[in-house]
Amino acid sequence: MRNCLHSRALGAELDWLEAVLATRLAAHFGQPARPLPPPPGSGSGPGSGSGSGSGEPPGAHGELVRDLELDAAERLVLALALAPHLRPQLLDPLFVQNTGLGRGFAEFGGWKGTHHAGFLPTGETAAFVVAGTDLERRVTVQAMFRPEHVFRRLDLVRLEPIGPFEPQLSGALSVPPDWVQRLTTGHRPKPDFSPDFPAKRLTTRLCWDDLVLPMETRLELRQIEGWMRHERRIMDDWGLGRSLKPGYRCLFYGPPGTGKTLTAVLLGQKFALDVYRVDLSLMVSKYIGETEKNLARVFDQAEHRDWLLFFDEADALFGKRTQTNSSLDRYGNQEIAYLLQRVEDSPGLVILATNLKSNLDEAFARRFQSLVHFPMPDAEARLQLWQGALGTRCRLAPELRLELLARQVELAGGAIVNVVRHAAIAALEDARETITEADLRAGIAREMRKQGRTL
Repeated sequence: MRNCLHSRALGAELDWLEAVLATRLAAHFGQPARPLPPPPGSGSGPGSGSGSGSGEPPGAHGELVRDLELDAAERLVLALALAPHLRPQLLDPLFVQNTGLGRGFAEFGGWKGTHHAGFLPTGETAAFVVAGTDLERRVTVQAMFRPEHVFRRLDLVRLEPIGPFEPQLSGALSVPPDWVQRLTTGHRPKPDFSPDFPAKRLTTRLCWDDLVLPMETRLELRQIEGWMRHERRIMDDWGLGRSLKPGYRCLFYGPPGTGKTLTAVLLGQKFALDVYRVDLSLMVSKYIGETEKNLARVFDQAEHRDWLLFFDEADALFGKRTQTNSSLDRYGNQEIAYLLQRVEDSPGLVILATNLKSNLDEAFARRFQSLVHFPMPDAEARLQLWQGALGTRCRLAPELRLELLARQVELAGGAIVNVVRHAAIAALEDARETITEADLRAGIAREMRKQGRTL
């Protein structure tokens, strides 16, 4: 039933676009000019700049029109960009040939896809439909693709890049797939790891009580939480947006398994942010320019979403910058500079994690508002980690003394969890319902070998 509401709203918008296009084409080919039909729920034409009215069709599209206060011209451009996805035949009349030149009409714009047989609109198409030959209205269409416009800010309608010296409106008009899905179903999908999107969404079933951290670390985290709670008041109500950059950048550093990733995920949960992890050691490309492209895909999407970006293995890219002794060194430094700029310009919460703070140069470290240390847990913290990992339903042998293990063996929380997994497997493989000290010590030995250590 809900999908019917979305379809009905979009159908009404496309009916209106079809009527506007027919009116424009009729006038273009010499028929008497007629007023353009108004959009659903509005008595205003597409060049008037008026609001959308109060009678929009229901569904995700109607909500979007109301929330963004889209005027008639903006609604028309959005409908045009959606048409190839929802009613491709609607644009077929624009294939008409200019018989005098033996080609299509330049003023209609458009391009032909590799597989799609229909007419694909460009910015020029939008200018024709909205403005006809009215230069003033054409300029209003161009303004829709400036960085400050809602189309760009929300990545709702794109004008794809063009070659040098070509008119701006020659670019293809498109709506990103996630917006198409949101407008047709009411649900915006969450992207996941793929060759085109090198970030993975992180979730956890754990909570803050499962996180064992020293007081110094918790105090640093409270600073981050304070910014997240009060950013709008600080930037807007207190007027500090003039001197402070939006967003918050922090560095988590410490040995593997000490809680850096879990803390990032829990911060995301606390402030209703999706957490996306980017493993920079996997992203750095041997092909010149590819690393920047990979990073741009993540940052561009994050700018329009409530995301927390978590860059793991940051020292893979942000380590000591090299002297430019070769072209590869220069490109490596360009990658660092690009990422530095994107991190600094990001309006959201960005966390970078590294095992060794010394791997990052000072110029990079200065760009962080918080440097949060995650040390190896002491004996008291290790006991809490052992107890938390084993839980309350797991049966332990009576002679097992977790306090002794916690004092004797220095392990991080991640390693302790791995030991518990090994011990549980060993017990059940041996047809036992109880975990023994021998099970845990065998697991500890495995973890030590992985780390190149011995008991």
